[in-house]
Amino acid sequence: MSDKKIKVTLVKSVIGTKQSHRATVRGLGLRRLNHSVELADTPEVRGMINKVSYLVKCEG
Repeated sequence: MSDKKIKVTLVKSVIGTKQSHRATVRGLGLRRLNHSVELADTPEVRGMINKVSYLVKCEG
């Protein structure tokens, strides 16, 4: 496995979103607005980011 990282930032509030999308944001480790985390670049993480792409900003 490569050691590539993705920086993910929550840029939109989860208020009013589906419960499963809120759970996905929490699963990514994001707690509050403008909170950023660095995650491993795996297909699982990419899928989670894709699911809530309208809430997060992703940097390579």
